[in-house]
Amino acid sequence: MADAQGYDPKRSRVNDDTMMDFIRGSVGGEIVEVPGIGPAAAKKLAAGDGDEKVTNTYQLIGKFLMLKGPDEDDNKVESMEHCEKFWYWLQDKGISAHRSAIVKAIALKVNGLLPGVYDPDLYDDDEDEE
Repeated sequence: MADAQGYDPKRSRVNDDTMMDFIRGSVGGEIVEVPGIGPAAAKKLAAGDGDEKVTNTYQLIGKFLMLKGPDEDDNKVESMEHCEKFWYWLQDKGISAHRSAIVKAIALKVNGLLPGVYDPDLYDDDEDEE
């Protein structure tokens, strides 16, 4: 189970219908189409220079995929580490709310395109918290 600091899909406060609409729908490019990203978060993501400036959904997905590596002989970046890296990158960008929702939305969306990138079953535990 994830630490209190870091990605935990159970902390996502996005409505299930909203999440599923994003996952099943096409990507339009507007960064605020990602569940958990509003105007304030969009502004924070757009801050910075070069590769750190994220202004659309495609760039955000690209950033997520960039954090999948680098793989080394003795360490392959697996799903949990990958999501943690993205969660902390969002934190470094100043995103203070809905980080887990954003990670979950992008991870699930990308997993639909590239199966195996995200494994939600890794976050299941014996306790049903809902």
